Amino acid sequence: MSKHTDHRRFSSQPGLDEADPPDAKGTQETLVPFATTLLVRDTCLCLHVQRAARALARRFDDALRPVGLTNSQFSLLMALNRPAPPPMGPVAALLAMDRTTLTAALKRLEARGLVQILRDPADRRSRLLALTVAGRSLLARAVPIWQESHALLDTALAGGQAIRLRQDLAALC
Repeated sequence: MSKHTDHRRFSSQPGLDEADPPDAKGTQETLVPFATTLLVRDTCLCLHVQRAARALARRFDDALRPVGLTNSQFSLLMALNRPAPPPMGPVAALLAMDRTTLTAALKRLEARGLVQILRDPADRRSRLLALTVAGRSLLARAVPIWQESHALLDTALAGGQAIRLRQDLAALC
C-alpha cells in the first residue's frame, strides 16, 4: 500500500480537493464538509483495508483462474483440508463468514464435486464438511500457484513488512 494518496483518482477536476465545491445551485451548503471526505479518504483504516483486500483478491483470482478457482474458493477448500471433517461453525469463524454465505459457497463447490456436506453422526442436526478426492486433487494443483503468488507479495513487502502487516491485521481481528 502506498504511503501517498493519488488525489487524481478521487477528483478529475483540479482544485476540488482543496475546498467544498458548489452544489447544483451554486451554493456551498454541505452537511459534511468536503475536507471531511478527504480526511476519511486519506485516514480511514476500513477504507484502506477494503481497497487492499479487493486488490489482493483480484490478484489471487487472476492467479488461480487457470485451475478454475477464486481466492475465496481456495480459502474455503484450504479450510476444509483437515484430518477430520469440520463442522460448519468453526469453518465460518475461520473465514469470517456468516453461515448463510458459507452455505451458498459450499453449494457451488458441492455442485462441482469438490466438497461433501455430511450429517454429523454425533448430532444429526449438524453438518460436517469434507473435501472429495476431486477437491483434494484440485487443491493440490492450486497450492503451488498460491505459493508462487504469495512469494511475490512477500518480496514486494521486503524488510519484514509482510510479517508486520500480518501481525497488524491479526491485531484488528
